[in-house]
Amino acid sequence: MMDIDHDNPEPTSASGREIILPRDGLPGAIYLIPHEFRPFFPGQAIPLVLNAELWMPTLKAVRDRGDNIIGVVATRDRLQDKPTSKDLFEVGTVCRVHRLHQQDEQIQVLLEGLQRFRIRGWIHEQMPLLAQVRYETEPARTDSDEIKAYAVAIINTIKELIPLNPLYGEELKVFLGRSNPNEPSLLADFAASLTSASREQLQDVLETLPLLPRLEKVLTLLKREVQIATTQMEIRQHVEGEMQGRQRQVFLKEQLKFIQRELGITKDDRTAESEELQARLEGKTVPAKVQSRLDDEFHKLSLLETGSPEFGVTRNYLDWLTDLPWGIHSEDSKDLDAAAAILDASHDGLGDIKDRILEFLGVGIMKGEVAGSILLFVGPPGVGKTSLGRSIAEAMGRSFYRFSVGGMRDEAEIKGHRRTYIGAMPGKLIRALREAGSQNPVIMLDEVDKIGASFQGDPASALLEVLDPEQNQSFHDHYLDVDVDLSKVLFVCTANQLDTIPPPLLDRMEIIRLSGYLAEEKLAIARNHLLPRQLERAGLAKSKLSIHKAALARIIDGYARDAGVRRLDKALGSIVRKVVMQILRGEKPPIRVSAKDVDSYLGLPLHPPEARQYGVGIVTGLAWTAQGGASLPVEATRIHSNARGLKLTGQLGEVMRESAEIAWDYVQAQAEDLGVDPQFFTNAHIHVHVPAGATPKDGPSAGITIATALISLGRGKAPQRHLAMTGELTLTGQVYPVGGIREKLIAARRQGVKQVIVPDANRRDVAEVPSHVKQGLEIHFARTCQDVLKVAFGDGPRPD
Repeated sequence: MMDIDHDNPEPTSASGREIILPRDGLPGAIYLIPHEFRPFFPGQAIPLVLNAELWMPTLKAVRDRGDNIIGVVATRDRLQDKPTSKDLFEVGTVCRVHRLHQQDEQIQVLLEGLQRFRIRGWIHEQMPLLAQVRYETEPARTDSDEIKAYAVAIINTIKELIPLNPLYGEELKVFLGRSNPNEPSLLADFAASLTSASREQLQDVLETLPLLPRLEKVLTLLKREVQIATTQMEIRQHVEGEMQGRQRQVFLKEQLKFIQRELGITKDDRTAESEELQARLEGKTVPAKVQSRLDDEFHKLSLLETGSPEFGVTRNYLDWLTDLPWGIHSEDSKDLDAAAAILDASHDGLGDIKDRILEFLGVGIMKGEVAGSILLFVGPPGVGKTSLGRSIAEAMGRSFYRFSVGGMRDEAEIKGHRRTYIGAMPGKLIRALREAGSQNPVIMLDEVDKIGASFQGDPASALLEVLDPEQNQSFHDHYLDVDVDLSKVLFVCTANQLDTIPPPLLDRMEIIRLSGYLAEEKLAIARNHLLPRQLERAGLAKSKLSIHKAALARIIDGYARDAGVRRLDKALGSIVRKVVMQILRGEKPPIRVSAKDVDSYLGLPLHPPEARQYGVGIVTGLAWTAQGGASLPVEATRIHSNARGLKLTGQLGEVMRESAEIAWDYVQAQAEDLGVDPQFFTNAHIHVHVPAGATPKDGPSAGITIATALISLGRGKAPQRHLAMTGELTLTGQVYPVGGIREKLIAARRQGVKQVIVPDANRRDVAEVPSHVKQGLEIHFARTCQDVLKVAFGDGPRPD
């Protein structure tokens, strides 16, 4: 601790009687202290707080010289390190040290500005800074009219500043107590120190010695200061006016609360609960109609007793209404490359589906918003419909919410219950917005093809409003009883088939079909996604289990021939669990599973290798099922020749039976043209069977297959090997188009088929099938049954 106080700051002569003027007793070399913020003017008294470690050597050197004189110079910029001579301006103010007080790591110094000086040269350019200086002589006092006019203008401007800021009045009192206001030079320096001008502007005033130019510059700075102070006063008055109005409201409300509390008509917990609900609305943009309803309900809540049933109903209603994300929207990502990377990381295969999704996102980016569209993913179970929806949300940077509408029979699940019922709640869409926390999430409606209906209403009809971009901007939930904007929500629906979806609902959706995976795609999915996930679930390190590629191929072919990958996932899970048991029983890892080991882990194959049937009256058809495409072998044989007839077995549906009868009648009527002896069917009793009799089968696409089987039987000639076909046959021999072409082609590749016959009207469907699906298939298009026979039996040139 060091204290130095000087009670007599003015230096005196040796006799102690003659006063020495500041410029007469100042040394030619002085120590310097930089000032970072603004220049220091003569006539000012300024307290400085300095770093003791940095500046104590300088101050001790000043004290040791005995004159207590030090120079203060403004820096050109903020200091980043110890100051040097290059950091300082050339003109500063010489000061006398009046008081120096050190406490802890800081020094408090009180300085009095005496006179301007200019640095002539440096004695020591590093700390402590020591320079030779020349003191600038203040201009002699003059009584010119121009200087008087400027001085009066400056005084009047200072008078304008005093009412705007009381601090100016305090500084003016200090100045009048220490200086003569009739000295224009001191007045100019004092006025400059009042302003909030920049460091460069004030340094310019300090370096200006001629009195008249200095007065001009100071007056300009003062006028600008008046403008700033006036603007600040106006802003302050405006804010204070608003604050006073709010404070008055708060004061009156507090008085009302106190009066109500004294009268026993209010309770603190109710007030606190109301304020908590109102606090949820901060930062939200609530529509005017909704805000009006909120105000009414909050007023009602303030009047109800907490024990009344109506209080609980109103409180629950406000809980839902205030917790919705009014006006909160998440910003969509506009990076298509990042979106593509997310889709590739989460899904192998499905290249055409990914391209279609990226096209959809690209249109939204070009438009400025991805809204007003409803996607419908249609495909067999396990092909990744739900995970695709989650990936879309991740790619867009939106929150994701999923709920299933399968088996839903009450429209209140969609539109909510009316508040008149006990236990009423909003519909699932309002709950989705609350959970998502924004008004533009991705909401997935799962299993829309399995939605039901009952006496309680039709949920599918309720979804018509939700999924219509022209209506859902004012979706009306029965519980909330206010309009909610769903137009910014991206709806993604999933279904296994389209037949059970009401046409008006289907019309509002953009359909994207997911047909299934090829064996190569399943192999990649198993290695990149399914197996790592099963290892993580079992807590098994990747280094402890290795499943060979051939083993994965055997699992796919023998145990997981479905269109999706769920059976494959279950099979891998079963192997991982058995491997865990082996390790726990003492077998040393790593454990390698080869193709020959698969049977020991999973048992005999669910789909053992089957020899494709080949012979007279045997033809392979292709069918579509909800689980994807499948092969459909058809067998025809003549039982006897005692009586003409047709017997159909294999649990065929009504439409398929009609297709068989059409094929039977067409072959009999056109037998000679088809290369069949007309007498063959005269008394023949024909039996047509479709194997796997326990599985129901239906649809018109087996028409040409059954006809080809009958023609093969009549000719006594087997069709070509590795051939499959699909198409509807008419009585005139025309081949009509059928659906599910992609799934059927996938099934054909899975069965090792080399040639496929499809209706000529399905050319567009074939063109839309990805090239990797058609790879290895020779596809023939047929307009008539004669075109089918050219391929099946080589009758003449083949069709295009």
